[in-house]
Amino acid sequence: MAMRITNSMITMHSKTNINGTKILTDKYNEQMTSQKKIGKPSDDPVIAIRSLRLRDSLHEVEQYTDKNIPDAESWLKVTETSLTNMTNVLKDVYSLCVNGATGTLTTDDRNTILSNLEAYVHQLYSEGNTEYAGRTIFTGFKTNKTLTFQEDTADAYYSITENFKLDDIMEKTYMKNILDIPSKADDIRDNPPAIADEIDNVYLNRFRLAYENVASKDADDNTFTPTINLTYKEDNGFGEMVEVTKNLNDILDPAKPVKTMSYADFEAGKFTIPDDAEVLYIYETGEIIFSDSAMDKLATVNEAKQDLSFKITYDKKGFDNGEVRPEMYFDCTDYNTGIEFNREVQDINYTVAGNQDLNVNTQAGQNGILSTAIGRDIDELMDAVSASQKANDKVSRLKALLDNPIYAADEYQEAFKTWLTAAEKEVTYTTENLKNLFSKGITGFQEYKQTVDLAITDTGSRSSRLELTKTRMTAQKSSLQELIHSNEDRELSDILIDYETANLAYQSSLKAASEINQMTLLTYL
Repeated sequence: MAMRITNSMITMHSKTNINGTKILTDKYNEQMTSQKKIGKPSDDPVIAIRSLRLRDSLHEVEQYTDKNIPDAESWLKVTETSLTNMTNVLKDVYSLCVNGATGTLTTDDRNTILSNLEAYVHQLYSEGNTEYAGRTIFTGFKTNKTLTFQEDTADAYYSITENFKLDDIMEKTYMKNILDIPSKADDIRDNPPAIADEIDNVYLNRFRLAYENVASKDADDNTFTPTINLTYKEDNGFGEMVEVTKNLNDILDPAKPVKTMSYADFEAGKFTIPDDAEVLYIYETGEIIFSDSAMDKLATVNEAKQDLSFKITYDKKGFDNGEVRPEMYFDCTDYNTGIEFNREVQDINYTVAGNQDLNVNTQAGQNGILSTAIGRDIDELMDAVSASQKANDKVSRLKALLDNPIYAADEYQEAFKTWLTAAEKEVTYTTENLKNLFSKGITGFQEYKQTVDLAITDTGSRSSRLELTKTRMTAQKSSLQELIHSNEDRELSDILIDYETANLAYQSSLKAASEINQMTLLTYL
C-alpha cells in the first residue's frame, strides 16, 4: 500500500533540507572568519576536550620556557660572572704573593702592596653581595640580606659557634721587642736599646677565629672566656661508636684552664704562655694560642679517638663595615632578636621541566668560596707589610740623624748607631717574616682560587644541563603548538571548498523547493 505524500509534507521536508544546508553554509562562513574547527565545545566535544588538555600542557611548558628557565639562566650567569671576578682578584693576590716572596721590596712597593691589598679584600667581599633581581645570590635563603655588614654596626650582638680540626691549628710567628724610638734626638741618645732585649721571633701554635675583637662587650674588663669543647667518637663498650663531647679544660690540665689575655699583656710578656695556662685566648686578635704541652695532649687524643673536632662558642658585639654576617657562616644566635641560625645547605631550586628541579644558587658560607680566612689572611699580610714599612722607616730616620751635622758629637753618634743596629735587625726580621707570609700566601691563595674555580665549574655544569633542558622544552613547546594547530585550526583553502559546496547545496535546495512547491493536484488532472 503506497503512502500518500501531501504538499505540506513536501514543504516541511524542503524547509528541513534548506535549513540544513543553510546551517552548513553558516558553519563554514564562521570557520572562514576564525579559521577554527569549532566555535564552542558543543560543536565537537572530542576536539574541545583534546584542545583543553593540549593547552594546559602548553601553558605548563611555557611557564618553564618563558619564565623559569630564563630566570635560572640569568641567576647562573650573574653567579658565574661574580665568581669569575673573585678568581681574578685571588689571582692578583696570588701574583702579589709570588712577587713579594721572591723580590726585594722598596718603600714604594710596600705602599703599593698595602693599597692593593686593601682594595682586593674590599672587592672580594663586595662580590659576595652581588644581587640578581633584588635578591642576594650567595646568602642561601636569606636573599633579603647582604653577605657582609654594609656599615659599622655597634649594636649587632651574636653568640657564635665555630668548628675546626686539629690541622687548623697552625704555627704563627710573633716578633717581640719591636723598637719604640723616641721622637726627640736627646731621648734617643739617653735611652739606647738594651742588647739583651733585642728583637726576636717567637713561634707559637694558634687557631684564628673568623673575627677580631670577639670578647663580649658586656663582660667586665673583657675577661669573657669562650667555651671550647672537644668532640670525638669512641666505642661505647658494645661495639658502637658514639659521639662524646668534653670541655677542653677537662682534656688538658684542669688546674690550667683556658686563660683570656689582652694582646698588650701578651706582647708585654714577650709572647709567652703563663705557667698557669696551657691555652690563651687573645680577644682583640681573635686568636687561641696552644702551648706545646697542649698540642702533645691533643695529638694523643687525636690518635686514640675518631673524628676529633673542636667547637668554640664566643660572643661578638659590634661589627665593622665589610665584616661577614655570622648567620651566613656559622651556627649562631642573634642576641637582639633571639633568633637562632643553623649552618645548613640552603639550595634554591627552580622547576625547569616536569619533575625536574635545578639548583641555581651558590652559598658563600657553605661552599667556602668566600671563606672568612681569606679576609683574615689579607689582613695579616697588610699588618706584615705595615710592620716592614715601619721598620724601614726607623732605619731611614736613624740614618738621617747620623748624617745630620747637628748630631755629630760622639755621644749622639754612638747612641744612634746602637739604635740603628737594632733597627736594622728589626728590618731583617720583618722582611724575613713578610717573605715567609708571602710564601704561605702562594699556597693559601692558590687553594682559595681553586675553590672558586671549582664553584665556576659547578655553575657552568649546571648551566650546561639547563641549556639541554631548554632545548628539550623548546622542542616540546613547538610540538604542542603544532598539535594544537592541527587539532583546532583549518586551512582557509579547505574551508572555501567546503563553503562553496555547502552554498551550492543551499542554492540548489532553494531552487528545487521553489519548483516542487509550484506543483498541485491540478497538475495531474
